[in-house]
Amino acid sequence: MRYGSMRISSWPVRNFASDNYATALPEALEAIAAANHGPAVSYGADDWTARLQERVREHFGAAAVAFPVFNGTGANIVGLRSMLKPWQGVICAATAHLNVDEGGAPEVLGGIKLLTVPTPDGKLTPELVDRRMVRIGDEHASQPGVVSITQSTELGTVYTPAEMAAIGEHAHAHGMLFHVDGSRLANAAASLDVPLRAIATDVGADVVSFGGTKVGLVAGEAVIVLRDDLTDPVRYLRKQTVQLASKMRFISAQLEALLTGDLWRRAAGHANAMARRLGEAVEGLDGIRLTQAVQANGVFAILPEGAAERLQEDFHFYFWEEHTREVRWMCAWDTREEDVDAFAAAISQLVGSLA
Repeated sequence: MRYGSMRISSWPVRNFASDNYATALPEALEAIAAANHGPAVSYGADDWTARLQERVREHFGAAAVAFPVFNGTGANIVGLRSMLKPWQGVICAATAHLNVDEGGAPEVLGGIKLLTVPTPDGKLTPELVDRRMVRIGDEHASQPGVVSITQSTELGTVYTPAEMAAIGEHAHAHGMLFHVDGSRLANAAASLDVPLRAIATDVGADVVSFGGTKVGLVAGEAVIVLRDDLTDPVRYLRKQTVQLASKMRFISAQLEALLTGDLWRRAAGHANAMARRLGEAVEGLDGIRLTQAVQANGVFAILPEGAAERLQEDFHFYFWEEHTREVRWMCAWDTREEDVDAFAAAISQLVGSLA
Protein backbone atom coordinates (compact mmCIF):
# COMPACT_ATOMS: atom_id res chain seq x y z
CA MET A 1 0.00 0.00 0.00
CA ARG A 2 1.25 3.48 -0.84
CA TYR A 3 0.26 6.94 0.28
CA GLY A 4 1.36 9.58 -2.22
CA SER A 5 4.76 8.22 -3.13
CA MET A 6 5.48 6.40 0.12
CA ARG A 7 4.81 2.92 1.43
CA ILE A 8 2.72 2.75 4.58
CA SER A 9 2.42 -1.01 5.06
CA SER A 10 4.76 -0.68 8.05
CA TRP A 11 5.46 2.76 9.49
CA PRO A 12 9.19 3.26 10.07
CA VAL A 13 10.13 4.82 13.38
CA ARG A 14 12.62 7.27 11.97
CA ASN A 15 10.90 10.02 10.03
CA PHE A 16 12.35 12.15 7.26
CA ALA A 17 9.03 12.57 5.46
CA SER A 18 7.76 15.86 6.81
CA ASP A 19 8.16 18.36 9.62
CA ASN A 20 4.39 18.01 9.99
CA TYR A 21 5.02 14.52 11.39
CA ALA A 22 6.98 15.88 14.32
CA THR A 23 5.82 15.86 17.90
CA ALA A 24 4.59 19.08 19.48
CA LEU A 25 6.96 21.37 21.31
CA PRO A 26 6.57 20.90 25.07
CA GLU A 27 6.12 24.66 25.36
CA ALA A 28 3.16 24.49 22.96
CA LEU A 29 1.47 21.77 25.01
CA GLU A 30 2.17 23.68 28.20
CA ALA A 31 0.63 26.79 26.68
CA ILE A 32 -2.53 24.88 25.75
CA ALA A 33 -2.77 23.44 29.25
CA ALA A 34 -2.23 26.83 30.86
CA ALA A 35 -5.02 28.30 28.74
CA ASN A 36 -7.39 25.52 29.79
CA HIS A 37 -8.45 26.99 33.12
CA GLY A 38 -11.85 28.61 33.39
CA PRO A 39 -13.90 30.31 30.73
CA ALA A 40 -12.57 32.86 28.24
CA VAL A 41 -14.30 35.10 25.73
CA SER A 42 -14.57 33.40 22.35
CA TYR A 43 -13.48 34.33 18.81
CA GLY A 44 -10.27 36.06 19.83
CA ALA A 45 -11.47 38.55 22.43
CA ASP A 46 -9.31 36.83 25.05
CA ASP A 47 -6.13 37.61 26.95
CA TRP A 48 -3.99 35.12 25.02
CA THR A 49 -4.86 36.66 21.66
CA ALA A 50 -4.23 40.14 23.06
CA ARG A 51 -0.79 39.08 24.28
CA LEU A 52 -0.11 37.44 20.93
CA GLN A 53 -0.68 40.81 19.26
CA GLU A 54 2.03 42.27 21.49
CA ARG A 55 4.49 39.52 20.51
CA VAL A 56 3.66 40.00 16.82
CA ARG A 57 4.30 43.74 17.05
CA GLU A 58 7.64 43.01 18.71
CA HIS A 59 8.68 40.75 15.85
CA PHE A 60 7.03 42.38 12.85
CA GLY A 61 6.67 46.05 13.77
CA ALA A 62 4.19 48.40 15.43
CA ALA A 63 1.69 48.26 12.56
CA ALA A 64 1.49 44.46 12.38
CA VAL A 65 -1.82 42.76 13.16
CA ALA A 66 -2.14 38.98 13.51
CA PHE A 67 -5.21 36.92 12.68
CA PRO A 68 -4.78 33.36 13.99
CA VAL A 69 -6.16 30.62 11.75
CA PHE A 70 -6.28 26.83 11.71
CA ASN A 71 -3.83 25.98 8.92
CA GLY A 72 -1.46 27.29 6.30
CA THR A 73 -3.76 26.80 3.33
CA GLY A 74 -6.41 28.80 5.13
CA ALA A 75 -3.89 31.52 5.94
CA ASN A 76 -2.89 31.80 2.30
CA ILE A 77 -6.45 31.93 1.01
CA VAL A 78 -7.58 34.50 3.58
CA GLY A 79 -4.55 36.69 2.99
CA LEU A 80 -4.65 36.53 -0.78
CA ARG A 81 -8.41 37.12 -0.99
CA SER A 82 -7.92 40.33 0.97
CA MET A 83 -5.29 41.51 -1.50
CA LEU A 84 -7.02 40.72 -4.79
CA LYS A 85 -9.81 42.14 -6.86
CA PRO A 86 -12.01 39.46 -8.48
CA TRP A 87 -10.37 39.84 -11.89
CA GLN A 88 -6.82 39.59 -10.60
CA GLY A 89 -4.42 36.69 -10.20
CA VAL A 90 -1.31 35.77 -8.23
CA ILE A 91 2.14 35.43 -9.77
CA CYS A 92 3.99 32.59 -8.03
CA ALA A 93 6.61 29.96 -8.72
CA ALA A 94 5.33 26.80 -10.38
CA THR A 95 6.62 24.89 -7.35
CA ALA A 96 4.93 27.19 -4.83
CA HIS A 97 2.93 25.49 -2.10
CA LEU A 98 -0.06 27.45 -3.39
CA ASN A 99 0.20 25.64 -6.68
CA VAL A 100 1.39 22.11 -5.87
CA ASP A 101 0.28 21.27 -2.34
CA GLU A 102 -3.04 22.90 -1.60
CA GLY A 103 -5.32 20.62 -3.58
CA GLY A 104 -6.67 23.41 -5.76
CA ALA A 105 -8.00 25.23 -2.67
CA PRO A 106 -6.91 28.70 -3.84
CA GLU A 107 -8.87 28.19 -7.04
CA VAL A 108 -11.89 26.37 -5.60
CA LEU A 109 -12.35 28.16 -2.28
CA GLY A 110 -10.76 31.49 -3.09
CA GLY A 111 -11.53 31.83 -6.79
CA ILE A 112 -7.87 32.77 -7.19
CA LYS A 113 -6.13 32.50 -10.55
CA LEU A 114 -2.53 31.35 -10.14
CA LEU A 115 -0.11 32.73 -12.72
CA THR A 116 2.79 30.32 -12.35
CA VAL A 117 6.40 30.68 -13.47
CA PRO A 118 8.91 27.80 -13.78
CA THR A 119 12.03 28.33 -11.67
CA PRO A 120 15.17 26.21 -11.28
CA ASP A 121 15.35 26.58 -7.48
CA GLY A 122 11.83 27.54 -6.39
CA LYS A 123 12.73 31.25 -6.21
CA LEU A 124 11.16 34.09 -8.15
CA THR A 125 13.12 37.10 -9.39
CA PRO A 126 11.88 40.41 -10.81
CA GLU A 127 12.79 39.10 -14.26
CA LEU A 128 10.73 35.95 -13.77
CA VAL A 129 7.81 38.03 -12.47
CA ASP A 130 7.94 40.01 -15.71
CA ARG A 131 7.18 36.86 -17.68
CA ARG A 132 3.62 36.99 -16.32
CA MET A 133 3.29 40.75 -16.66
CA VAL A 134 1.56 40.37 -20.00
CA ARG A 135 -1.75 41.40 -21.57
CA ILE A 136 -2.05 44.23 -19.08
CA GLY A 137 -5.35 46.00 -19.61
CA ASP A 138 -6.72 43.14 -21.71
CA GLU A 139 -10.19 42.37 -20.40
CA HIS A 140 -9.89 38.79 -21.66
CA ALA A 141 -6.96 37.99 -19.36
CA SER A 142 -6.60 37.76 -15.60
CA GLN A 143 -4.61 40.76 -14.43
CA PRO A 144 -1.66 40.22 -12.07
CA GLY A 145 -2.49 41.71 -8.69
CA VAL A 146 -0.16 39.98 -6.23
CA VAL A 147 3.30 38.45 -6.27
CA SER A 148 3.54 35.58 -3.77
CA ILE A 149 6.76 33.89 -2.73
CA THR A 150 7.29 30.90 -0.44
CA GLN A 151 9.98 31.45 2.23
CA SER A 152 11.67 29.03 2.62
CA THR A 153 10.70 27.57 -0.73
CA GLU A 154 9.18 24.18 -1.43
CA LEU A 155 12.63 23.14 -2.67
CA GLY A 156 14.28 24.05 0.62
CA THR A 157 16.01 27.14 -0.72
CA VAL A 158 15.96 30.51 1.03
CA TYR A 159 15.53 34.02 -0.33
CA THR A 160 17.98 36.59 1.04
CA PRO A 161 16.46 39.83 2.38
CA ALA A 162 17.90 41.65 -0.64
CA GLU A 163 16.23 39.21 -3.04
CA MET A 164 12.90 39.63 -1.26
CA ALA A 165 13.19 43.42 -1.20
CA ALA A 166 13.87 43.47 -4.94
CA ILE A 167 10.71 41.45 -5.60
CA GLY A 168 8.65 43.60 -3.24
CA GLU A 169 9.86 46.81 -4.86
CA HIS A 170 9.18 45.39 -8.31
CA ALA A 171 5.66 44.33 -7.37
CA HIS A 172 4.80 47.69 -5.84
CA ALA A 173 6.29 49.58 -8.78
CA HIS A 174 3.86 47.71 -11.05
CA GLY A 175 0.82 48.33 -8.86
CA MET A 176 0.83 44.85 -7.28
CA LEU A 177 0.94 43.73 -3.66
CA PHE A 178 3.56 41.44 -2.12
CA HIS A 179 2.59 38.26 -0.23
CA VAL A 180 4.92 35.94 1.66
CA ASP A 181 3.83 32.36 2.28
CA GLY A 182 5.85 31.76 5.42
CA SER A 183 4.84 28.30 6.53
CA ARG A 184 8.57 27.87 7.19
CA LEU A 185 9.42 31.53 7.76
CA ALA A 186 11.07 30.59 11.05
CA ASN A 187 13.39 28.18 9.25
CA ALA A 188 14.34 30.85 6.74
CA ALA A 189 15.05 33.46 9.42
CA ALA A 190 17.08 30.97 11.44
CA SER A 191 19.05 30.01 8.33
CA LEU A 192 19.81 33.65 7.54
CA ASP A 193 20.37 34.51 11.22
CA VAL A 194 18.05 37.49 10.97
CA PRO A 195 14.94 38.59 12.90
CA LEU A 196 11.56 37.67 11.45
CA ARG A 197 10.82 41.24 10.40
CA ALA A 198 13.95 41.26 8.21
CA ILE A 199 12.22 38.86 5.79
CA ALA A 200 8.73 40.29 6.17
CA THR A 201 8.16 43.90 7.22
CA ASP A 202 11.57 45.21 6.20
CA VAL A 203 11.36 43.80 2.65
CA GLY A 204 8.01 45.39 1.88
CA ALA A 205 5.64 42.46 2.43
CA ASP A 206 1.99 43.49 2.67
CA VAL A 207 0.67 40.21 4.08
CA VAL A 208 2.53 37.24 5.56
CA SER A 209 1.26 33.75 6.27
CA PHE A 210 3.22 32.84 9.39
CA GLY A 211 3.52 29.14 10.09
CA GLY A 212 3.70 27.53 13.50
CA THR A 213 2.70 23.92 12.84
CA LYS A 214 5.84 22.94 10.92
CA VAL A 215 8.04 24.39 13.64
CA GLY A 216 6.36 22.50 16.47
CA LEU A 217 2.86 23.72 17.25
CA VAL A 218 -0.14 21.39 17.46
CA ALA A 219 -2.11 23.69 15.15
CA GLY A 220 -1.36 27.32 14.78
CA GLU A 221 -0.84 29.68 11.88
CA ALA A 222 -1.49 33.38 11.48
CA VAL A 223 -2.26 35.88 8.75
CA ILE A 224 -0.04 38.84 9.61
CA VAL A 225 -1.26 42.05 8.01
CA LEU A 226 1.34 44.77 7.51
CA ARG A 227 -0.86 47.14 5.51
CA ASP A 228 -3.59 49.10 7.33
CA ASP A 229 -6.20 48.99 4.58
CA LEU A 230 -6.18 45.17 4.55
CA THR A 231 -7.00 44.67 8.22
CA ASP A 232 -10.78 44.91 7.87
CA PRO A 233 -10.94 42.68 4.77
CA VAL A 234 -8.97 39.95 6.55
CA ARG A 235 -11.22 40.23 9.60
CA TYR A 236 -14.33 39.43 7.56
CA LEU A 237 -12.72 37.02 5.12
CA ARG A 238 -11.31 34.89 7.93
CA LYS A 239 -14.85 34.09 9.06
CA GLN A 240 -16.13 33.65 5.51
CA THR A 241 -13.28 31.24 4.76
CA VAL A 242 -14.15 29.15 7.86
CA GLN A 243 -10.86 30.01 9.57
CA LEU A 244 -12.24 31.84 12.62
CA ALA A 245 -11.75 29.67 15.71
CA SER A 246 -14.34 29.97 18.45
CA LYS A 247 -11.87 28.83 21.15
CA MET A 248 -9.09 30.90 19.68
CA ARG A 249 -7.19 31.13 22.95
CA PHE A 250 -5.76 27.65 22.34
CA ILE A 251 -4.28 28.67 18.98
CA SER A 252 -3.12 32.07 20.20
CA ALA A 253 -1.50 30.59 23.31
CA GLN A 254 0.71 28.36 21.17
CA LEU A 255 1.72 31.19 18.86
CA GLU A 256 2.42 33.41 21.85
CA ALA A 257 4.71 30.74 23.31
CA LEU A 258 6.49 30.29 19.99
CA LEU A 259 7.18 34.02 19.69
CA THR A 260 8.26 34.46 23.30
CA GLY A 261 12.01 34.49 23.73
CA ASP A 262 13.89 32.52 21.10
CA LEU A 263 11.77 29.37 20.98
CA TRP A 264 10.95 29.77 17.29
CA ARG A 265 14.62 30.24 16.45
CA ARG A 266 15.82 27.30 18.55
CA ALA A 267 13.24 24.94 17.08
CA ALA A 268 13.79 26.00 13.48
CA GLY A 269 17.54 26.25 13.87
CA HIS A 270 17.76 22.69 15.14
CA ALA A 271 15.73 21.40 12.17
CA ASN A 272 18.01 23.31 9.79
CA ALA A 273 21.13 21.96 11.50
CA MET A 274 19.90 18.38 11.15
CA ALA A 275 19.26 18.90 7.43
CA ARG A 276 22.77 20.32 6.98
CA ARG A 277 24.19 17.35 8.87
CA LEU A 278 22.37 14.96 6.57
CA GLY A 279 23.27 16.85 3.40
CA GLU A 280 26.95 16.98 4.32
CA ALA A 281 26.97 13.28 5.18
CA VAL A 282 25.61 12.10 1.83
CA GLU A 283 27.03 14.73 -0.51
CA GLY A 284 29.71 13.17 -2.66
CA LEU A 285 28.55 9.59 -2.23
CA ASP A 286 28.68 7.65 -5.49
CA GLY A 287 25.23 7.64 -7.10
CA ILE A 288 23.84 10.47 -4.93
CA ARG A 289 23.23 13.93 -6.34
CA LEU A 290 21.86 16.76 -4.25
CA THR A 291 19.57 18.78 -6.49
CA GLN A 292 19.29 21.92 -4.35
CA ALA A 293 21.44 23.76 -1.86
CA VAL A 294 20.57 22.71 1.70
CA GLN A 295 19.57 26.06 3.17
CA ALA A 296 16.64 25.29 5.47
CA ASN A 297 15.33 21.98 6.82
CA GLY A 298 14.95 19.98 3.61
CA VAL A 299 17.35 17.88 1.55
CA PHE A 300 16.54 17.04 -2.07
CA ALA A 301 18.46 14.30 -3.82
CA ILE A 302 18.39 11.89 -6.75
CA LEU A 303 19.19 8.27 -5.90
CA PRO A 304 20.11 5.25 -8.00
CA GLU A 305 17.28 3.14 -9.39
CA GLY A 306 15.58 1.14 -6.64
CA ALA A 307 17.52 2.72 -3.78
CA ALA A 308 14.69 4.90 -2.47
CA GLU A 309 12.23 2.02 -2.26
CA ARG A 310 14.69 -0.07 -0.26
CA LEU A 311 15.44 2.81 2.11
CA GLN A 312 11.72 3.35 2.66
CA GLU A 313 11.53 -0.07 4.30
CA ASP A 314 13.31 1.41 7.34
CA PHE A 315 13.01 5.17 6.95
CA HIS A 316 10.03 7.35 6.23
CA PHE A 317 10.29 9.88 3.36
CA TYR A 318 8.60 10.93 0.13
CA PHE A 319 9.45 10.93 -3.50
CA TRP A 320 9.42 14.50 -4.78
CA GLU A 321 9.54 13.57 -8.48
CA GLU A 322 9.15 9.87 -9.25
CA HIS A 323 10.14 10.19 -12.91
CA THR A 324 13.60 11.45 -12.01
CA ARG A 325 13.86 9.48 -8.72
CA GLU A 326 14.23 12.75 -6.79
CA VAL A 327 13.39 12.40 -3.12
CA ARG A 328 12.77 14.87 -0.29
CA TRP A 329 14.19 14.36 3.19
CA MET A 330 12.78 16.69 5.85
CA CYS A 331 14.10 17.38 9.32
CA ALA A 332 12.15 18.81 12.24
CA TRP A 333 12.65 20.35 15.66
CA ASP A 334 12.70 16.86 17.20
CA THR A 335 14.99 15.14 14.67
CA ARG A 336 17.86 13.50 16.54
CA GLU A 337 21.51 13.45 15.51
CA GLU A 338 21.61 9.68 15.92
CA ASP A 339 18.69 9.27 13.51
CA VAL A 340 20.42 11.46 10.93
CA ASP A 341 23.63 9.50 11.31
CA ALA A 342 21.81 6.16 11.05
CA PHE A 343 20.00 7.34 7.93
CA ALA A 344 23.20 8.61 6.33
CA ALA A 345 24.97 5.33 7.13
CA ALA A 346 22.12 3.34 5.59
CA ILE A 347 22.25 5.47 2.45
CA SER A 348 26.01 5.06 2.16
CA GLN A 349 25.83 1.29 2.65
CA LEU A 350 22.99 0.90 0.15
CA VAL A 351 24.47 2.95 -2.66
CA GLY A 352 27.78 1.23 -2.07
CA SER A 353 26.14 -2.14 -2.58
CA LEU A 354 24.50 -0.92 -5.80
CA ALA A 355 27.71 0.47 -7.28
